[in-house]
Amino acid sequence: MCVFRHTGQLSIEEFHSPFGGKLDPNNRCVMLHKLIPWTQLESHYAPQFSARTGAPAKPFQMAFGAVYIQQRLGVMDREPVELITESPYLQFFIGLSGYQPVTPFDPSMKVHFRKRIGPELIKVYNAMTKTNGIAMIQELLATCEQEDGIAAEDQKQLAAI
Repeated sequence: MCVFRHTGQLSIEEFHSPFGGKLDPNNRCVMLHKLIPWTQLESHYAPQFSARTGAPAKPFQMAFGAVYIQQRLGVMDREPVELITESPYLQFFIGLSGYQPVTPFDPSMKVHFRKRIGPELIKVYNAMTKTNGIAMIQELLATCEQEDGIAAEDQKQLAAI
């Protein structure tokens, strides 16, 4: 069963940390989180589930995040769950709204996650993430060019004085 309730993309500022402090916005998990179009990918993932029968499915962000972490680290099914439980950055990456000291899912769910995501959804993910990455780089370059342009104008004005 799929019960997808989109509450908007969680920002790093909204992530609840019970031990105070904030997450570093320059952390690699946070940066990767920004790059992935989670809501659009959820719309490709959710149709696999019935809206009426079965237990509620874990969201795409949690499923894909867990598979990604496992593949990235090259570890067995239990290790990513333990790492996610220990790390607020990984919990943010998989879509939790705040740090929780308990496991977000059983390690046996990883088998279902891999089966449900499959090669077709990975192709969609790659295409969307590539597009988002290019857009982010173009935006960054435009910002840098604007800042450089302003700095060059300031230098000309200073030289004229």
